Amino acid sequence: MQGLPRRDPFSYTDHAAEMAADCTIGESTYTRYDHAIAERSVQWITHNAGQGSPFALFVSFVAPHFPLTVAHRFVEPYLDLDLPLEIPTQPLDHPAVAAMADHFSYHRGFADDAATRFGRQLYLGLVSWLDHNVGRVLDTLDAAGVADETTVIFTSDHGDMIGNRGLWAKSFMYRDSVDIPMIIAGPDVPAGVDDQTAVNLVDIHPTVLETLAPATPYDGPGRSLVALANRPDPDRIAFSEYHDGGSITGSFAVRFGSMKYVHHEGFEPQLFDIDADPDELVDLAASGAYADERRSGEEALRSIVDPSAADRAAFASQEALIARLGGRAALLEAFRFDHTPAPDVTSQ
Repeated sequence: MQGLPRRDPFSYTDHAAEMAADCTIGESTYTRYDHAIAERSVQWITHNAGQGSPFALFVSFVAPHFPLTVAHRFVEPYLDLDLPLEIPTQPLDHPAVAAMADHFSYHRGFADDAATRFGRQLYLGLVSWLDHNVGRVLDTLDAAGVADETTVIFTSDHGDMIGNRGLWAKSFMYRDSVDIPMIIAGPDVPAGVDDQTAVNLVDIHPTVLETLAPATPYDGPGRSLVALANRPDPDRIAFSEYHDGGSITGSFAVRFGSMKYVHHEGFEPQLFDIDADPDELVDLAASGAYADERRSGEEALRSIVDPSAADRAAFASQEALIARLGGRAALLEAFRFDHTPAPDVTSQ
């Protein structure tokens, strides 16, 4: 709730410092929560799968979300990894990006390269922890004898900057933050295919609907991932938008072909050639040589949304919500958390 006042945001400095302060080897409420989710998922599959009836299960882990705390055996392989773990800090010369970084100032807690490196190693350890838990679920499907006939989707809600460009967490339109895994397997999905068709989270809805209720009509914005896996669409557009805390304006991104266009309402856009510059270090938006690509990017965006209208609607909705909640003073007194909304499940 404290992120609602975007025009005159609350200070986030003290809370942002917690990310670097919580970089430890061990357990957290989040890792214990994930362990409990894995346990209950295994129990549910064991009792409900393989009984001859259709089933659906949603399993949601929080790792690799911070706090960057994980057991030693999962981070150990990365502690002596002879691999460059940082993309050098880049100048934050776009005002919308700089304002976001200034608000969510997680990077200020990582005082030096050693702290940054350790935080990144812990994040990789949390990814391995997630792999471990997902593996337990998949192994249980296999043990129940239903793995080959079950459609499984693995995805995430966002990525993480993990120190790239000196930034941490989500909220930015760089690939580190907005690119997510989307892996699907099932009886109607071709195996071993790395499909470059752009997909979006809205595609999960029609996929689940097609799997569980194939006769139900659907006319929403998404398309079945099963259908896309069998009939690739290289011209499809990937889309992201952000109107949350820390943003001084609405930000939108579209990926079309090798290009990515980022629109910050009221500011100059950004443009990247992902094939030539996968780390998005060279902004081409001001280059006359890429005027056509910039224009195509804006047209692709406007084919999906009117960014001006969406920006106004988001600010208006947030202002109305602030008023309903009692105004800025009430928001300051409301419960605040950075990364511990889950109860400590060890007592359950």
